[in-house]
Amino acid sequence: AIAAQSGAFERDPQESSTTDEELSRAGSPGSRGGSSSTTPDYGEKRLPQALIIGVKKGGTRALLEAIRAHPDVRAVGTEPHFFDRNYEKGLEWYRNVMPKTLDGQITMEKTPSYFVTNEAPRRIHSMAKDTKLIVVVRNPVTRAISDYTQTLSKKPEIPTFEVLAFKNRTLGLIDASWSAIRIGIYALHLENWLQYFPLSQILFVSGERLITDPAGEMAKVQDFLGLKRIVTEKHFYFNKTKGFPCLKKPEDSSAPRCLGKSKGRTHPKIDPDVIHRLRKFYKPFNVMFYQMTGQDFQWEQEESDK
Repeated sequence: AIAAQSGAFERDPQESSTTDEELSRAGSPGSRGGSSSTTPDYGEKRLPQALIIGVKKGGTRALLEAIRAHPDVRAVGTEPHFFDRNYEKGLEWYRNVMPKTLDGQITMEKTPSYFVTNEAPRRIHSMAKDTKLIVVVRNPVTRAISDYTQTLSKKPEIPTFEVLAFKNRTLGLIDASWSAIRIGIYALHLENWLQYFPLSQILFVSGERLITDPAGEMAKVQDFLGLKRIVTEKHFYFNKTKGFPCLKKPEDSSAPRCLGKSKGRTHPKIDPDVIHRLRKFYKPFNVMFYQMTGQDFQWEQEESDK
């Protein structure tokens, strides 16, 4: 359903959250560190070998939280925005933002706006051309509505979704310059990345399957990163109230990681005609994206089932 809830097992940024130092894998079960909850002062800060580059409102936080449960992954909790907003600060600044890792551990970060930033592929390639890239994609119509819902919660005075989505409502001309619409034209953005990175270095994760089968999607992520499959079914439980999976309580943590208030907002009711027009608008781009990636995300099929 288009009005389905968004996000998954995500903490609210307003809630008090543990710092990156406290979240160190060094003190977690299965790691090579001690059992204390604070990070021993060893290891070194490295530039990331893998990045979650997109997309906004696709499920990137859900993916980050799940992969952080792996003892061989250390990730920054906040979004560094290095390759889009902070590039002039230089690679040493970026390295310093990273958590300390031991040999054999992977350093990661996620900034979903990288996927739609024109300069990001070139900049990442110049840092390390073998960087592994992960893109969480989701039905672009649902994604656009989720994006709008998030903005609406911060700016209740904005026009309706229907007004913003069209250049001309009578003629049915979609406004592709509106970021909520533009982000979902995945084929367009991917072309930019493929100029710098081979498809084998990019993993596309289904935002829908991250909710319906989180363990299955996480198996693909761990394989892609060359990690042992440690994050499995036993790490998730389905939260009936929220309507999607949450990470189970880690043995050494006081609370399960579930989504905060900013995730799973109920979407506003959108005029069915607008949804129909958006589906028609996205369909050729979706088909192109399936051909480019060799993966059918079945967004059209989903819609015919509704």
